[in-house]
Amino acid sequence: MVIFEETLVTDTDFNKWDHDHSWHPFTQMEEYLQCPQIQVDRGEGCWLWDIDGNRYLDTNASIWTNVHGHNDKDINEAIKNQLDKVAHSTYLGLSHTAGSELAHRLIPLAPSNLNRVFFSDNGSNAVEIALKLSFQYWQLVGQPEKKYAVSMEGGYHGDTFGAMSVSKNETFHGRFNNWCFPSFSFQAPNCIEVNGKVINENSSESLKALETLLKKESANIACLIMEPWIQGAAGMKLQPKGFLKKVADLCNVHNVHLILDEVFVGFGRTGNFFVCNEENVEPDFLCLAKGLTAGYIPMAATLTSEKIYQKFLGTFESFRAFFHGHTFTGNPLACAVALKNIEKLEHLIDHGHLSETIYQFGSLLEKFSGKHPNVREIRQRGLAAAIDLCPDKNKNENFPVSDRIGLKVCIEARKQGLLMRPLCDTLLIVPPLIINEEEMKYLFSNCVKAIDGVLK
Repeated sequence: MVIFEETLVTDTDFNKWDHDHSWHPFTQMEEYLQCPQIQVDRGEGCWLWDIDGNRYLDTNASIWTNVHGHNDKDINEAIKNQLDKVAHSTYLGLSHTAGSELAHRLIPLAPSNLNRVFFSDNGSNAVEIALKLSFQYWQLVGQPEKKYAVSMEGGYHGDTFGAMSVSKNETFHGRFNNWCFPSFSFQAPNCIEVNGKVINENSSESLKALETLLKKESANIACLIMEPWIQGAAGMKLQPKGFLKKVADLCNVHNVHLILDEVFVGFGRTGNFFVCNEENVEPDFLCLAKGLTAGYIPMAATLTSEKIYQKFLGTFESFRAFFHGHTFTGNPLACAVALKNIEKLEHLIDHGHLSETIYQFGSLLEKFSGKHPNVREIRQRGLAAAIDLCPDKNKNENFPVSDRIGLKVCIEARKQGLLMRPLCDTLLIVPPLIINEEEMKYLFSNCVKAIDGVLK
């Protein structure tokens, strides 16, 4: 219980307010209202506490955002220092020191062709901006016929209409297809990997389909967008390493912009700042969010090249400017957090701490979950993993959707001190980057207990 406006408030009060007024994202509220409720009250490191004092390991980094843990003293101090200066100042036709410094710090981390930063509020907007910049660029250079986008099947790039138009996930967006603009798609590759060991992979058919599409339609295609290495919302579906480079080469050959959506995989999730650097790829646009501000404050960025930026320059009356923006673009508090996050993440990477954590994570995932009779498949790269549940791993059968096994396992996991979120019957494990070996053992051993608690 807490003191609120000098009144003693209990979890019952908070739950009632929640039930009476809240509408949660990606949530069937009728189901939600029937489930046991948790009111998160505070956090420390990889842990969250509810209002009753129960402690839970945050196994999904508060939806894949948290980098250095909750209540990090260095990031807290960065916010306090910025608060003593200014909390918000518009970025529309005006700059501020925190925004200028963050742009300056981001550029050296990115591929060398990217030297312009457009700030926004979230991953969907970062993608929306990249799409609009690509479409307008081709208009400005006299090729307005290049107006279509290409994306990969299973892709998820956000929930605004442009982002939905290039997301190929019927569960999330199928209902809105009639209002989305048309786009092309190509099949995703197949790759199963755990702890750096490739168990199975096939990308040849995917690349062949993309090459055929580009040969036929490149004159009408503005851009290709993809989530490199990991399609998170598809269930941590992996691409074999080297696939991104081949896609980039095809885009270069056919004069198509490459947009990399690193909203999820960026900022250390796979072991380095950005996946594109790992494969020596220079995209035309790089979309960033989530880990940019370490899970503290909403912020996003779209990076692009000087070549593209220059085409938007001209007199006011030429109307070449990019007419797009958000009220809290470049928020100084968010910039201050991002700057401290980058400083701390550089230390984690340069001193080998993150690579060691990733190795331990893959090893423990394989040890605890790899041979479980109700686990059909596990996939892992970096600090991102998926555990696919099934009735019997030796039979090609699935649970009925109405059984909601994944949700039941996640509710059972709360009794074991874990906060988890399923994707149907797939458990997605995405912890903060600073999780230690003891916490990882706690995570996987109790995850198995939760699976057994529901299925045995």
